[in-house]
Amino acid sequence: MLGAIVGDIAGSRFERREHKSKDFELFARECSVTDDTVLTLAVGKSLMEWEKGRKETEDSMEIEWTEEDLGKLEELTVYYLKNIGRKYPYCGYGGRFIKWLFSDDSKPYFSFGNGAAMRVSSVAYLAKSVEEVRLLSKAVTGVTHNHKEGLKGAEAVAMAIFLARKGVQKTEIRSTIHNEYYPLDFTIDEIREEYGFDATCQNSVPQSIQCFLEGTSFEDAIRTAVSLGGDSDTIAAIAGSIAEAYYGVPESIRIRALEYLDRHQTEFYREWVTFLSSE
Repeated sequence: MLGAIVGDIAGSRFERREHKSKDFELFARECSVTDDTVLTLAVGKSLMEWEKGRKETEDSMEIEWTEEDLGKLEELTVYYLKNIGRKYPYCGYGGRFIKWLFSDDSKPYFSFGNGAAMRVSSVAYLAKSVEEVRLLSKAVTGVTHNHKEGLKGAEAVAMAIFLARKGVQKTEIRSTIHNEYYPLDFTIDEIREEYGFDATCQNSVPQSIQCFLEGTSFEDAIRTAVSLGGDSDTIAAIAGSIAEAYYGVPESIRIRALEYLDRHQTEFYREWVTFLSSE
């Protein structure tokens, strides 16, 4: 979760104002939290409350989740996306999402936008297997982004994070993404000059994953993502969420990034950290 937050903040001031270089101040006065952070926190809250509820029931030790279990997670995801999201109406939501957010209608709207992928990182911290990654990712994503490309983009990111958390090396992560999700037959240097703003999963998620794969450290992955241009906060949030699982987040960066969160966002983040430590 923190990696997504760091990437969001670092890339926020460059969205649609491209900076095709890795040389920039990571945190600046112009930086801010955007929808990437808000919705990442909301999905994390949904998963956390869902897991707490399961532990309070007699069947919490079941090996397999039922459709009812996953349905409850979907309901909680809708609730917290709307409950938390509505507190920040001007943080940069896409047009179709903001209509859904402030509507009484909670039906998904067949989106394949990269909002599906930037908010999904917490899935990889609850899932205990590849199959659980797929189930959780679909549950928290399909409430809005139920297009096959939206579902695929979120799952690809969650899978990369899950593999990184398990200590899988980059060569194997690359192979999994390349064979099961997107062809990764390019380098960032090859596409940087011509790459522009594209908020679809299919044209930003593989690029974000490639930024992580080419990064030599957590910070370098963030810098590589920002240097690509385009939807810089979201690309950096996705790359950062995977890089956190692979490298960890340096303490100095963690401290600096959390200064950008308001009181409520900080509370949600701390609650998530406490929850993970008790698992």
